[in-house]
This record gives sequence, C-alpha cells and structure tokens, in this order.
Amino acid sequence: MSLWSRLFGGGKDEAASSSAAVEEYKGFRITPTPIREGGVYRISARIEKEVDGQARTHELIRADTTASLDEATTASSGKARQIIDEQGERLFS
Repeated sequence: MSLWSRLFGGGKDEAASSSAAVEEYKGFRITPTPIREGGVYRISARIEKEVDGQARTHELIRADTTASLDEATTASSGKARQIIDEQGERLFS
C-alpha cells in the first residue's frame, strides 16, 4: 500500500476483512467486529438471532483493547458468548 493510501484512508481496512467469521452459539449468530483504534483493537461483536419471526441484532462494544487483531477477534467472540450465557434473549429487550 502506498504512503498516500495509508495517509488518506485508501485500501482495505484490516479489521473489516477479519470480521467475516460467523459463529453459531446457542441459536445466536456471533460476528466478531474488532475496531481498530490507533495501534490497538477494541473488542466488539454483532450478536444476531431471529426472535418471534423478526431478525434482532445487538452491537457489543467493550472498553477492553488488545494489541493484535487475532486476540481481539478471539476475545470478541468470547465476550459475546458470555453475554449470551448471562442474558439470553433478554439481550434484545
């Protein structure tokens, strides 16, 4: 990638390209969506489920950060599973 592309936001975003791995967990779909902030990645995930015939979505964004995209992706999935275990469908209320 050229210097100009990096300075002005051209090219492919690394975080967006890694968030394609969707995981099924207890009837929910988890898509890790780490957010790049400078040199670190914020833990973030999208949690989806069909409830009463309607697609429901919850955006999980944590204050936690990690140094690498792989760590953030793994941690994002883990936090989403934890929220599902604790709240279940109440997550969408």
